[in-house]
Amino acid sequence: MPKIKTHKGAKARIHITATGKLLRRKRMSSHLRRKKPTKVTRKFSDKLAVDSSDFKRLRKMLPYG
Repeated sequence: MPKIKTHKGAKARIHITATGKLLRRKRMSSHLRRKKPTKVTRKFSDKLAVDSSDFKRLRKMLPYG
């Protein structure tokens, strides 16, 4: 059986925790940042858990995580 290839884009964007959760960054965080309020830009540093509907698909992209 051949090895499954890891999706490099998913690997760069998604972090896997020790318990197996998938964490992602928020969107709209880098473009036109000067216009956004400080309260909004502060929220961009938080990471969000991946939605359960996308979890299965992303785990296939990251088989060895």
